[in-house]
Amino acid sequence: MYPLVRELAADGIPVAVTCRVLEIARQPYYRWLANPVTAAELTAAYRANALFDAHRDDPEFGYRFLLDEARDAGEPMAERTAWRICSELGWWSAFGKKRGRNGKKPGQKAGPPVHDDLVERNFSADAPNRLWLSDITEHWTREGKLYLCAIKDVYSNRIVGYSIDSRMKSRIAVAALDNAVARRNAEGVDVAGCVLHTDRGSQFRSRKLVHQLNRHDMVGSMGRVGAAGDNAAMESFFSLLQKNVLDRRTWNTREELRIATVTWIEMTYHRRRRQAALGRLTPVEYELIMTPAAAQAA
Repeated sequence: MYPLVRELAADGIPVAVTCRVLEIARQPYYRWLANPVTAAELTAAYRANALFDAHRDDPEFGYRFLLDEARDAGEPMAERTAWRICSELGWWSAFGKKRGRNGKKPGQKAGPPVHDDLVERNFSADAPNRLWLSDITEHWTREGKLYLCAIKDVYSNRIVGYSIDSRMKSRIAVAALDNAVARRNAEGVDVAGCVLHTDRGSQFRSRKLVHQLNRHDMVGSMGRVGAAGDNAAMESFFSLLQKNVLDRRTWNTREELRIATVTWIEMTYHRRRRQAALGRLTPVEYELIMTPAAAQAA
């Protein structure tokens, strides 16, 4: 109300009268008038504005990702400061329900492996296309279920290939693999020798997928039965997808959900969502910055 008191005073209304009507003390007003906005308050306002702009553009981002966007906008601050501002103003990421069981029924047994476990939970790679992980998730629409098979490059956490289908047959895994290989080949990168690590689902044990692995000179790998940590990296990606896309609303058609999923993967996950494991870079930024260095070191 202090700016109002100042404006009325400029119009000839005594400060004492205005303060009495508004039921505010005069001395605090005069102190404010001497220094209307402190430097700390101005800095806090600029920081809040930068965080709000980022939150308005991407409501699914948590405070750490809003902090990255604010830094890019020229308003750096500590993580604790960003958390405090977001907490006070209620700017939180949209959280959804926990992800399902990827279409696996309770008690369903995995089939025999067609590949040895070449990874043994060592989910690390020193260059692109050394180790890929793949898994399948599902989500309901009013038309029925929609399945997503995604392939992640462990080096950059980039989703190098994916396939979306209304049925969870072997073709969804084959299509995702072909999509990943085509994308890497278009970038001028050879995938020969790359290890594709999966669980023991029937889609990944199919002869069609094994044939495609051999055709691309790739190597298959399968985790152990009942070892949830074997594919934790893919579980983390699907969890993000669940919170930021799948559970955000009710989907009327499969096509509607397919478009939303592809848009989130390509626009947000790949190019906007920074990851602590990548030095606060996005997967695309990490590959652009680190891959030339890796090639020179080799």
